[in-house]
Amino acid sequence: MRLENEQYEEIKRVAIDTFSLYGIRCIPISAFEMATKMGIKIVPYSALNEEKRIAAMRESKDGFSIGSSQSQEWIIFYNDSCESYGRINQTIMHEIGHYAMGHIKDGEEEEAEANFFAKYALAPPPLIDNFIENVTPDAIRTTFDLSNQAAKYAYWYYRSWLYNGIGHYTDYEEKMLDLFKAV
Repeated sequence: MRLENEQYEEIKRVAIDTFSLYGIRCIPISAFEMATKMGIKIVPYSALNEEKRIAAMRESKDGFSIGSSQSQEWIIFYNDSCESYGRINQTIMHEIGHYAMGHIKDGEEEEAEANFFAKYALAPPPLIDNFIENVTPDAIRTTFDLSNQAAKYAYWYYRSWLYNGIGHYTDYEEKMLDLFKAV
């Protein structure tokens, strides 16, 4: 699903505000660290009993989250049998996206927003631009600790970002660059 341009810009702002609020300032960006700082509980499928693990796999082979606006508690469950750390990190960041965007229901639009949040938060084009001299999918994969597939998507998104706005950072991108250079 394609979101409106304003939605993409808002998601970028939310991701960067989340970095700032919780002191996320190092690459590769760890969804585990971010969730912990946000007070989100992370539970691997292997910690569940067999019945709950089967139910979790039926819900999603990668991961899912549950939350309550009343208790302010948010829990992310993820499939730790996946061999790719990048894939697990992407799954957890996707679920953080639901939390950060204030999603209270499931739907196509919410999934699209969480997908974009994860893609942008794990490999923001301004950080790729500033921290990688020779940008290739492999350099992005190595620098940002992404899966091969996520690195390819990040590369093509970076190329699109360059084409559509070369030499110009938004105010929130400047904020992110200041945050990550402060380390």
